[in-house]
Order: sequence, then C-alpha cells, then structure tokens
Amino acid sequence: MKYTVVVGEHTVQVDVQGDAVSVDGAPIQARLASVPRTPLRQLALDGRARTFAMLRAEDGWLVQVAGEVWSVSVVDERTQQLRELTGQGKRGTGGGVIKAPMPGLVLRVEVEPGMRVEPGAGVVVLEAMKMENEIKSPTGGVVRSVRVVAGQAVEKGVVLVEIIEEA
Repeated sequence: MKYTVVVGEHTVQVDVQGDAVSVDGAPIQARLASVPRTPLRQLALDGRARTFAMLRAEDGWLVQVAGEVWSVSVVDERTQQLRELTGQGKRGTGGGVIKAPMPGLVLRVEVEPGMRVEPGAGVVVLEAMKMENEIKSPTGGVVRSVRVVAGQAVEKGVVLVEIIEEA
C-alpha cells in the first residue's frame, strides 16, 4: 500500500509491501510497534530506534518526539486520488490557525502579530504532561493574531495563533 505522509511542509511517499518499506523510492528497514495501553510507539529505521507519543488529531496525528510536537497527516493512495479528483487534495501555501494539540499551560509565546514565520518555526511553548512542547507552524506566512499569553491555561483545540498567507 502506498501512503503520502506530510509533516509540516515536508511530504514523503511511503510504500509498504508486506515487510518491505521504501521512502521516496529508497528501500529502508522499518519496524513500528505500539506500547500497550499508552500513546507511545517505538520505531526502528535502519536499526536506529526512537520512541515517541502519537495521538489522533482532527486531521491526522500529533506526534511528540523529544519535546517537540508535529502535526502529521497519513493518506493512503486511494484516498489521495479521490481527494485530487474532488479538488480536496490541494494544500494551501500559507495561512491557517494553529490550535493547542492538548490541554496545557502556555509557557512562552515566540511570535507576535506582523511577524513572518517559516514552516516549522516555533510559535508557542506549551507545558503538558510535565513536558515542554514546542508548537510549530505547519505553514509559512505572517502572524495575524496571537490569541494566548504566557501563563494562560488552554484546552485542546483552542486557537493559539492565526497565520495568513503573505500577499
């Protein structure tokens, strides 16, 4: 089965055929395992192991690795083709809202209105589960508004920052 995997602005094609896995056409050794009764996963890529937390989100997954939270979308080949046929497969080049991926306490706001941000730039640091999580912009653009302040408690899904596409 072929998948399109999007992490922020980075897209790769993953092909899984039984135990054989390739990323953008290059074969790799990969093994993914769940840790029972936890959101933790263990991934071994070409012999290098990494443990991370993976939570379901509105439009994909939230993946926490080494204190950083990434928004990840995984779409199988058939779904991707259907989206493209119906015009739903196009991703914007900028703009959108960045929401809290989990409840927590805002430790720092790293952007301000009018500031230009690149894809992957840190915008807010949120303390959740006794860990600092840097929330990154999935897209580039200009900060339209910042809806939170340091010290503010937020719930999952609360808008933290709005980004608009630069004209």
